[in-house]
Amino acid sequence: MKEYFELFWTFAKIGGVTFGGGYAMLPILQRECVDKRGWATEEELADYFAIGQCTPGIIAVNVSTFIGDKRKGILGGIIATVGFTFFPIILLSLVAAGLGYLLTYPIVQSAFGGVRVCVCVLILNAVLRLWKKSVLDKRTLAIFLAIFLLSVFGGLLPVSISPAVYVVAAALAGLALAPGAKKEDK
Repeated sequence: MKEYFELFWTFAKIGGVTFGGGYAMLPILQRECVDKRGWATEEELADYFAIGQCTPGIIAVNVSTFIGDKRKGILGGIIATVGFTFFPIILLSLVAAGLGYLLTYPIVQSAFGGVRVCVCVLILNAVLRLWKKSVLDKRTLAIFLAIFLLSVFGGLLPVSISPAVYVVAAALAGLALAPGAKKEDK
């Protein structure tokens, strides 16, 4: 029971302080679930984010579910998800009940501007840590550059490209460029 409470409370804290979407959660997840508790490795966390991109729903909630499931099975996944959404649901309920007018004040808008800058820094730090674990050789660098350029210039197209397309393309490139991928069947 103690482990379930720890799972709930850890994700409740993460959900309660994460501003800026799923990517903003990455450095906090790394600290809480990888560095402090050892619930996942950095590689697993990167995989969870990739899968979370491809599955319906909010990335942050999906990643919480994956880690909770890895830790304590289906019930752990449910508890982690409920924990992660606990404080945001309370906050949204308060805002919906009439506190939204606070966002019209310049001082509150300025505070959120500062939070957005902080989120950018935290995301950049997480990206640099993941880079060290993911871009290991010329093959993975080539995949990175191809997907990066596709995502940057894909934004210029008249149609929107889903992040899932990038993830699938990277997976296929990884398979195609894997050592021994060109060996013929015997």
